[in-house]
Amino acid sequence: MKLSTILKDIKISGNYPDTDIQDLCYDSRKAGEGLLFVCLKGYESDGHKYAQSAYDKGCRVFCVEDDIVLPTDAVILKAENTRKFLALASANFFGHPSKELLTVAITGTKGKTSTSFMISSVLSASGRKVGLVGTIGTIIGDKIYKSDNSTPESYCIHKHFREMVSEGIDTVIMETSSQGFKLDRTYGILFDIGIFTNLSPDHIGDGEHADYEEYKSCKKQLFSACKTGFFNANDKETKYMEENASCSIKEFGTNTSCDYYAAEIGFIANEGKLLAEYDFCHNSKKTHFIIPHPGKASVYNSLCAASVCSFLGISDDVILKGLKDTVIKGRNEIINTKQGFSVIIDYAHNELSVKSVFDTLEPYRKGRIFTVFGCGGNRSKLRRYSMGDVITRHSDIAVITSDNPRFEKLDDIIEDIKTGITSPLGEVIIIKDRKEAIEYCLKKARKDDIVLIVGKGHQNYEEIEGVKYPFDEKQIVSDFVGI
Repeated sequence: MKLSTILKDIKISGNYPDTDIQDLCYDSRKAGEGLLFVCLKGYESDGHKYAQSAYDKGCRVFCVEDDIVLPTDAVILKAENTRKFLALASANFFGHPSKELLTVAITGTKGKTSTSFMISSVLSASGRKVGLVGTIGTIIGDKIYKSDNSTPESYCIHKHFREMVSEGIDTVIMETSSQGFKLDRTYGILFDIGIFTNLSPDHIGDGEHADYEEYKSCKKQLFSACKTGFFNANDKETKYMEENASCSIKEFGTNTSCDYYAAEIGFIANEGKLLAEYDFCHNSKKTHFIIPHPGKASVYNSLCAASVCSFLGISDDVILKGLKDTVIKGRNEIINTKQGFSVIIDYAHNELSVKSVFDTLEPYRKGRIFTVFGCGGNRSKLRRYSMGDVITRHSDIAVITSDNPRFEKLDDIIEDIKTGITSPLGEVIIIKDRKEAIEYCLKKARKDDIVLIVGKGHQNYEEIEGVKYPFDEKQIVSDFVGI
């Protein structure tokens, strides 16, 4: 592709020959001849420092924010923001595939993954072909591309969008994180639908957000980059998120004033299955929903999914079928055992998300709750204090264990967790090996008990000192209980 095509409608300074460019690159380890190297600034590294390495590997065209020195045959383009440049250049390079898709973006603190899978299931039931981008990875048909971030780098987004179009996919549902907005990963995309689930302090600290105000502000960017916004009217931050939004506004919630609302909410425990029910109300219509997803959070997530899909013209019957068929790996994922107790695997990894899990389980609580948990290394210590306190307050038996210690010592993480514990409901045990911790609870559990395993959810690894070791919690449970 000609360089002029890649640079169309992008403001840059510097003269350049209209040379052929084979691809874009922002990782010097992947540099080579014919590539345009973009120097990105991150929290821990600066691509400008690797420009010479990229040159040595054959790159001759560079985009920079800061001045760099390279041999005279290097073409240096200067942009005010190379992250925005990468987003716009990637869209040009891949032919703006987002314009060929129905694009749905979801932001919020909790519920993004569950809601995205519910919408995907409903749209699939209606006959659409759907791709997903989020915490679990990018899903295109039977292929899953893993990513270190819920919202991948802009180049990957447009590359995957182009592959989706080529595979006949017509819709993409995407988790858009606060970090994704802060680092301009979705810059330049106008989404058809934007969704706000809820908002509470998270991802605040070194290498993340400076404070809650910055976190909120980044999330809010979605509603200046979508055509129609769906907002959870029951969340305290909704008015802030709606303020100065350039999109049209739709609300969902439990108030009859909402465009879409849930009424007569109830919770059912039936033969070991944990269900939720409510009336889905909109446009003077009412349809009774019973869904195999427990608790109030599932009501909100499914209501959001139902609202968006109803707006897109899908009937309530098809919506209900799609919600019933939704499988969300590692998000309130329930394993019913022959022994009569339930096992729940959930990705909850902060105070608010684990509190939400306990709120979910409260209407169904008959026996004891065992909770297996740890906290990730190289992350905020405040999260450890609050998680340890909330979990031990609500668990009959809480087992503290490993959860991706990364480059920290597990003993130090455990001590931080213990520091936050104030009024435990029951016994608190330390079993450092996570597999042993899970099996301990499974061995002790009896009929009507719940074994809650939180923190890792869909992850199939345990990260220790930079190495990701295979670790599948669902398989561990299945092997132990004989499923």
